[in-house]
Amino acid sequence: METANQTSQTTFILLGMCDVLYLQVFCFLVFLLIYIITLSGNVLLILAVKINPTLQTPMYFFLGNLSIVDICFSSSVVPKMLINTLSKDRSISLLDCAVQMYIHLAMGACESILLAVMAYDRFVAICRPLHYNTIMNKMFCIGLATMAWSVGFLNSFILVIPTLHLPLCWSNHIDHFFCEIPPFLQMSCSDTKTNVIIIYISAGIIVMCSFLLTLVSYTHIISSILKIHSLQGRYKTFSTCTSHLAVVTIYYGTIMFMYMRPPTAHSPKIDRTVPIIYTAVTPMLNPFIYSMRNTDVKETFKKMWTS
Repeated sequence: METANQTSQTTFILLGMCDVLYLQVFCFLVFLLIYIITLSGNVLLILAVKINPTLQTPMYFFLGNLSIVDICFSSSVVPKMLINTLSKDRSISLLDCAVQMYIHLAMGACESILLAVMAYDRFVAICRPLHYNTIMNKMFCIGLATMAWSVGFLNSFILVIPTLHLPLCWSNHIDHFFCEIPPFLQMSCSDTKTNVIIIYISAGIIVMCSFLLTLVSYTHIISSILKIHSLQGRYKTFSTCTSHLAVVTIYYGTIMFMYMRPPTAHSPKIDRTVPIIYTAVTPMLNPFIYSMRNTDVKETFKKMWTS
């Protein structure tokens, strides 16, 4: 028991997705492709916003922040997962594990808040169009973005420190492809009720409040859209929100499922599968979902490609 405890304080072993060789190769190729698309799509979107003056609006300012979050989110998990997939040595140091856990939790909270802020931006644009420039001024937008980043890093610090101080009595093997809180709670032989309460409070304040703010914003948006007499006008107005709604549904759904379930409902297979959506798939889809309906973004991409 002492040996296991001493080992768990210096290094961990990530068990990964699977042990079958051909599945490992398949996973490596799929996630490598996803990561390349994630980096390319988000970097291109950031450059498009910088290059095209018509995209330098509050909505795309927040979307640029979201792209940076997605790059950091995916980069904190996927590269290490790719290395471990084909490597016999799947060890990760305590420091690397702490950094990985800290960054992905910080980016997760930051993305939750940014999605709520973007919903509020759509609410002001649709429901208060005459006051849009006054409300969504430059300083207010910078303040909202700073708040999202600050809360994300502070929240991660509050969650990571108690988790890493848990006594791990059973093994230093993490039944996951990256360092995340649920596997650590299962590995601990001590009472984790305090940790679970901290997670619920954190998720309740950040994720649920962000989700509720998004829900309130879209309730007002839909109410305003229904007052438009023209069917074409309704469709045109609502189409500006569909991309954001798609991202919100995927992201909040998986995050709440992962972190707001009771401890008894956790299982290693589900805990390994669900995070793939918000650590790899969502960061890849975001730039494409937001740019598909915007002709300015597509034209900027074409100019960048042909230049």
